[in-house]
Amino acid sequence: MERLDTTSKKILFVQRDEALVAALTDGDIRRWILAKGDLNAFVKDFANYSPIYLYESTAHKAKVLMYKKHIEAIPVVDEDKKIISIIFQNEKEIKLRETLNIPVVIMAGGLGTRLYPYTKILPKPLIPIGEIPVTEHIINRFCQYGARQFFLIVNHKKNMIKAYFNEVDKEYELQYVEEPQPLGTGGGLSLLKDKISSTFILSNCDILIEEDYVKIFNYHKGKENLITMVCSLKNISIPYGVIEIDGSGEIINMKEKPQLSFLANTGMYIVEPQVIQELEGDLSIGFPNIIEKHRINGKKIGIYPISEKSWLDMGELGSMEKMKERFEK
Repeated sequence: MERLDTTSKKILFVQRDEALVAALTDGDIRRWILAKGDLNAFVKDFANYSPIYLYESTAHKAKVLMYKKHIEAIPVVDEDKKIISIIFQNEKEIKLRETLNIPVVIMAGGLGTRLYPYTKILPKPLIPIGEIPVTEHIINRFCQYGARQFFLIVNHKKNMIKAYFNEVDKEYELQYVEEPQPLGTGGGLSLLKDKISSTFILSNCDILIEEDYVKIFNYHKGKENLITMVCSLKNISIPYGVIEIDGSGEIINMKEKPQLSFLANTGMYIVEPQVIQELEGDLSIGFPNIIEKHRINGKKIGIYPISEKSWLDMGELGSMEKMKERFEK
């Protein structure tokens, strides 16, 4: 029942060894409860073990079949009966995502001075975007890709952050890492030396990346990077005429309202655990400084470019309002 609520759909599919074996609808659950009333029953007691499905070659028949059989959705399977997509009655075909079960570290200890006066009352991680805080949006999106282990590095107004998330009904593990004093956007990672030993994702608490995290991870691993920085293409038009002069003060070039294009650091990274192990304890340092140090030492640092619209940033008041508008739409 919780899974049906989470997906906002009326049907679930049961797999065994990744192969489709049964379907379970909200109607099946209702009928079971009305007949026996046992909420502790197993799925196998009332799931449909003769589910309707289609192969890719016959997927075009889905809409007609759903109409005839009065069903909400039909899974499309391959020769091994592994579900490769689901076709819903009133929606487009929804492809299943690959999962990515690696730790996610969220830097949530900053003062959020650029968002004053909001942050005079709330810590930045708890500023609402829509009905829930921005950091909860970030966690929920990672959960869609299979992440279940999260670390929040906290400092400023940490008790408010902990109090909120302790009350959230969650299907993931959340650990708090408390900085003894502000350690910047990178120094707090040193507190994770005995907690993380695998590749992990590092994210600011005020950004949301609308991209395929599995593709980013696979790119990072394929390039054998120590750190991969997720960067957004930005285009900025300067509303002035730009003047270049020489050493004597004479004009050598004039550009009327030039447009600049560049890659900007979004604040999300794929990171190897070696980075944590090599950090000094109690050292205040920004993560970009950590990146530069490794780059100078010859380590492989890469970027993963995304479109401008794939990066939602709440770092300043203007961008926060834009993020809210996107979520409202």
